[in-house]
Amino acid sequence: MYAIIVTGGKQYKVSEGDVIKVEKLEAEAGKKITFDQVIAVNDDSALKVAGDVAGAKVDATVMDQGRGKKVIVYKYKRKTGYHKKNGHRQAFTQVKIDKITM
Repeated sequence: MYAIIVTGGKQYKVSEGDVIKVEKLEAEAGKKITFDQVIAVNDDSALKVAGDVAGAKVDATVMDQGRGKKVIVYKYKRKTGYHKKNGHRQAFTQVKIDKITM
């Protein structure tokens, strides 16, 4: 069984027991959270979407808060002497999927 959830403007395909990294959520490690925006659920028989999954939710546990690897952003314009170097580390929340309910 798997579900497709929406969080942080992105869609994730999750199953029970999966550990995923999502956009930063305001929750401490060990806290339980619920994802209510479920757009599809596939149980063993068929894929259910839209109105069929109106009451579906995914329960998860926050495992960790962190920041990803540094991405270098380099801007350069030729012949003008312009160059600018920046770095960015995206914050994330690592969650473990506990249960998918319909």
